[in-house]
Amino acid sequence: MEVTLHIPDEIAKRLSAAGGDVSRRALEAIALEGYRDQTLTLYQVSQMLDLSRVETEDFLGRHRVPLAAIDEAELDREAALFEAASRCKPR
Repeated sequence: MEVTLHIPDEIAKRLSAAGGDVSRRALEAIALEGYRDQTLTLYQVSQMLDLSRVETEDFLGRHRVPLAAIDEAELDREAALFEAASRCKPR
């Protein structure tokens, strides 16, 4: 899905001046909030941001978002998803 955001020019300039691609920053903010409120899993954040599992964990850590406490079955499911993805797309 593509989403278009309309940001006033003055605000867009300010966000751009802060560094980085504004579109990427918006995507990261959505991923962070989705993970915080448990709408998104670690794997889904990884997919959204095109990051490996380790990169995703590092990304969350840099933003002071703790890894969610998940049960063993969920952990196994997430591990299987990352394993399958790594076979399809080597890093």
